[in-house]
Formats: sequence, C-alpha cells, structure tokens
Amino acid sequence: MNNISNRTLGTLIRHLLAHLDGDVQAAYDELGVPFRPRFYPIVQFLLANGQAGVNEIAAHIGVSQPAATQTLGEMKKLGLIAIEPGEDRRHKQVSLTDAGLSLAARLASLWQAVHTAADSLDREIGTSLSDLLGRTLEALERQSFLTRIHAACPPESENK
Repeated sequence: MNNISNRTLGTLIRHLLAHLDGDVQAAYDELGVPFRPRFYPIVQFLLANGQAGVNEIAAHIGVSQPAATQTLGEMKKLGLIAIEPGEDRRHKQVSLTDAGLSLAARLASLWQAVHTAADSLDREIGTSLSDLLGRTLEALERQSFLTRIHAACPPESENK
C-alpha cells in the first residue's frame, strides 16, 4: 500500500473523490444504467421541485452555470431531462423526462445503499465526512485559501 501520509492535501482530496465517485460509477455500470455520480444532485433537486432554471440548479448544487449547463447537456443527450424555453425565453426550464423519472425510481434502492455505505464510512473514521467537508467549504467561503496563504507568507523583500 502507498504511504498515504506522504500525500499533499490536494492529492488526498483528488484520491478521495476518485475512490468515492469511481465506486459509485462502478455500481451504476454494474446495473447497466446511463448515469453518472454528478447527475445525482440534479435529479434529486428536480424530483423535489418538478422543474427549475439552469441558474437555480447551478446555485443549488454549488457549481458554475457553465458546469451545470455541460452536465445538463449530457443528461439531455441521454434522454433523462428536457430543457425548454422559460416564460421570458431567456431562461431555460429543466425537468425530468419520463425516462429520467423511471431511472430515478430504478436507482432509489442503490442511492439508499450509497447513503448506508457513507454512514458506514463515517462510523469507521469517527466523523461525518459530509459534515467535515461542509464545514471546510464554509470556512473557505469565510476566508479563501489564497487569503490564508498570503497570511502565512513572510513579507516580501523590498528588493524586487
């Protein structure tokens, strides 16, 4: 096994995401379904709200509008969502198609298993990973990592 303690913070975070997303993707692949882990928060939001604008979805899931648009485009190609012009034609409305609703129903038990697996991991590590990551992101919203880096840097020399 590789020595995990020698890895940097960024490497550890990328490695964690690769494990989590990779294994969830493997579970989708085992079922033979056209679904990606990044679709999940969008589907959950649409299940709860019926339809929503692209910007509303992006804000809710915490990604940029272009990132949301790219993911929504993939979902539309797979037939999971419909994207229609909004009332003012400038804002598009997104909703799940019948195929998207059917797939969500089919994946409900897998999603519950993913939550149960996450709870198991939380018990093993002695903390809620979701809560820890949420608190970390909130701290970075209060004070960016760049600001923290600047605070840790010694003053620059006057001789540039």
